Amino acid sequence: MTTLRPFTCDDLFKFNNVNFDPLTETYGLSFYTQYLAKWPEYFQLAESPSEHIMGYIMGKVEGHMDNWHGHVTALTVSPDYRRLGLAALLMNFLEDISEKKRAYFVDLFVRKSNKVAINMYTNLGYIIYRTILEYYSGDQDEDAYNLATFLSDMRKALSRDVNKKSVIPYTQPITMRELRHQLRHDG
Repeated sequence: MTTLRPFTCDDLFKFNNVNFDPLTETYGLSFYTQYLAKWPEYFQLAESPSEHIMGYIMGKVEGHMDNWHGHVTALTVSPDYRRLGLAALLMNFLEDISEKKRAYFVDLFVRKSNKVAINMYTNLGYIIYRTILEYYSGDQDEDAYNLATFLSDMRKALSRDVNKKSVIPYTQPITMRELRHQLRHDG
């Protein structure tokens, strides 16, 4: 049986088995501790009965007015525990917290090349909101959907966004410069 529990500082010394994956973004300790201090309710861990870390989700709430939203900073599941529904369980947890915080939507960024993750998020109700060009510095061949060099920005409207305005997709890709400008103005 899987247990969801809050991520703790001690877990930072035990989660390498989950983080050593080419599609998992790994950050410095200060980044993780900043999230633990500011948004502890958004940082959850899935643990096996033998207390092995199976996966975790790290996120936050940000923005203002109708741009107030939950954001998935990192979601990863250990290769040994994939295809068990843990990612969906962790995503549902973050969405529930965001609902309680009265967020309009949840967003995340995913590498455009990560088709498995994009398919999973789509099955969870997320849409590709926009493509962000040159998101990852040094990786000229990778964009993101609100997530990588070509990155996909994926979103899912929550119950507060009755008219689903937060998920009307962009028709053209945007650059990192344009994204930074939007974030400065949208909060």
